[in-house]
Amino acid sequence: MVLEAFSFNSTAIVVSDASIKNDIATSISYVHIANQPLIKTLHHAVLVTTTEVELFAIRCGINQASSKDNISKIVVVTDSIHVAKKIFNSTLHPYQDQAVAILNNLH
Repeated sequence: MVLEAFSFNSTAIVVSDASIKNDIATSISYVHIANQPLIKTLHHAVLVTTTEVELFAIRCGINQASSKDNISKIVVVTDSIHVAKKIFNSTLHPYQDQAVAILNNLH
């Protein structure tokens, strides 16, 4: 799917990752759109959970991709599928603010 997406200018590939080491969270996202420079976003934070920082990394990547013209499809690649599932869960959970922000970007 990713290799096929490289040939379409209307598809953005978002790769995100996050980690916490010594109470410092690092989130990173890369956005690739065919024939455009790679976009890298790096953030550091303290006093957050792993789930929060992973949702934030996904959110940043989607936000970067959706801000570009003519993007009709966004493919998100992450190693945190349990976190990504929270984005589309409409029940109340502690990370609902992040999920709502992500869904607003997708809208």
